[in-house]
Amino acid sequence: MNEITNGLQALVARDFQFAHPRDADGGLVAVVGIRVHRGVFDIVQLFSEHEADAARIPGDEPDVLFPSKVLWRTTGPAHEVIAELLALSEPAPDLGAQPTGCWLPTHAGRSTWLAATA
Repeated sequence: MNEITNGLQALVARDFQFAHPRDADGGLVAVVGIRVHRGVFDIVQLFSEHEADAARIPGDEPDVLFPSKVLWRTTGPAHEVIAELLALSEPAPDLGAQPTGCWLPTHAGRSTWLAATA
């Protein structure tokens, strides 16, 4: 478990922002982290200690949780997914517009990433 905790702390140090979606009864569904940088979204979803995924998505992708295009993806145990995400090389600097957005609450205990369009 320390590998997961240390990995999450390393992701926070790299400017990942986290949300904690919950089900209708208030139970934690996942821990979701996202970082917007250099024209891409890096996203990690931890569903349990043994089930996680991470992806790098183009900055113009309108739905980061269900993307139509993925540049890189991995799945597996949480500590392995976090380690692979931390080892991922930085994307080349993007000279275009930087994607932006924010987490917005949608229901009690739920939120979604809203990409800014302007």
